Parts: sequence; C-alpha cells; structure tokens
Amino acid sequence: MRHEGRVVIVTGALGGIGSALVERYLLEGARVGLIDLDEARGQAAAQAWRRQGHAVAFAAADVGRYAACAQAVDRIRAELGEVDTLVNNAGISPKHDGAPSAVQAMDPAEWDRVVGVNLSSAFYLTKLLAPGMIGRGFGRIVSMSSVAGKAAISRIVGVHYSATKAALIGFTRHVAEELGPHGITVNALAPGRISTPLLATVADDANQAVIRETALRRLGTPGEVADVCAFLTSHEAAFVTGQVVDVAGGWLMT
Repeated sequence: MRHEGRVVIVTGALGGIGSALVERYLLEGARVGLIDLDEARGQAAAQAWRRQGHAVAFAAADVGRYAACAQAVDRIRAELGEVDTLVNNAGISPKHDGAPSAVQAMDPAEWDRVVGVNLSSAFYLTKLLAPGMIGRGFGRIVSMSSVAGKAAISRIVGVHYSATKAALIGFTRHVAEELGPHGITVNALAPGRISTPLLATVADDANQAVIRETALRRLGTPGEVADVCAFLTSHEAAFVTGQVVDVAGGWLMT
C-alpha cells in the first residue's frame, strides 16, 4: 500500500502498459484518474474498478491538445482531489502497411500528431499539475520514454517516435532540476520491447530480432514496467530524480 491516500493520473490509461499502471496504483491504495481517448471504454473500465471498491475517475481527452488536458485535470480533481503523482504514459507510433514511414516520405501532419501526443502532452500535464505539487511541497512525475530514445531502431519505429522519446529524456532532466527544490521528483522509464496489443502491428521477425538482442532473451510485460514506475513514485525512491531507468531486459547493454 505504498500509494495509499495519493491521487495518481495516468495518461494512455487504456493500453497495455497504461492498464497495468492503473492496476498497480489501485492495488497499492491510490485513487487513480484515467485519461484516454475512448469515452465508452474508459467509463466501462472505471465502472469495473469501482465495483471492486476502488476510487477511479475517467476523463476522455486528446492529450495532444492543451485545452483538452486542462479539462481532464479539472474533472479528475473534482472527483478525486488534488493530484500527487503524474504518469505521462500516452504515446503513439503510426505505421503504414505494418511499417513506419521513412523520414523522406513522412506526412508533416503525422509528425505533428506524434509530437503532440508523445511529447507536448507531458509538458501540458506537468504545467497544469506542477503548481499544486509545488504548493504542497510534494510530487512525483514519471514520463514514458523508450529505448528508441537512446538507440536507432528504424526497422520498428518512425523518426517522430524516436525523436519524441529522446526529447522526453531531456524534458525529464530539466524539469527534475527545476522542480527538485520543491520536493518533487521527476524521472523517466525507457521500456524495451514490451508484450502489448501494439505488437500486433509489428512483424514477428522484427520481434524475434529484438529477443535475440536482449540479454534475458524474452519480451517484457506491462506489469514489469508498472512495477518500476510504482517504485519511482513511492517513498522508497524519494532521493531518486532526473533518472532514466531502462526496463528492457538488457537490450541496450547488448
């Protein structure tokens, strides 16, 4: 029950890693605000958790738009109270015919969309929630980067995805320094290949190549990412900030 009494917001809350994050925080005693696009799925997920006795609020929002993020935060605050922890998990990686677009063929609108969801959303939510955290002298922020932000894997993701995940690392270090004096820790995770529904869009030979390059010789699970995130936002990691933790089974090492 490391997060008992806390209010946590998770963006991209209905996906593989997002769902695991929500489950982990609820089982550790937090009240959790879910932000995602699908109103019907989100309300159904929230209702299912409430039936189990958990405090959950859902807000449908396009996190690539500041106004939508502001409305979602207001709704969650009204239902659950002031927010202690933010997990910037929302992310997209468009593919066409099963493959990412090459840089010379990429539509600028697609670039803008990925930057909005993957990167700008982290800025929007941090901007909205930081004042309250500063006022209370406590806060936890984790953003979901990726090994794609540290290494070139163009066979799997597009340049927009890699660029945004690398930018989240710089964002994390800057905001950690800026907010540290107020008792707020800011960290990032860099997952490797995680077994989520998104893998259905990736060719099996690409996944097998990653497995061969991974020290543990397997894919990760959403729950394993959630485990590390829950640690970073707990009291146990109170002196950890500005860090990027690889959850990749040793892929970058090899």
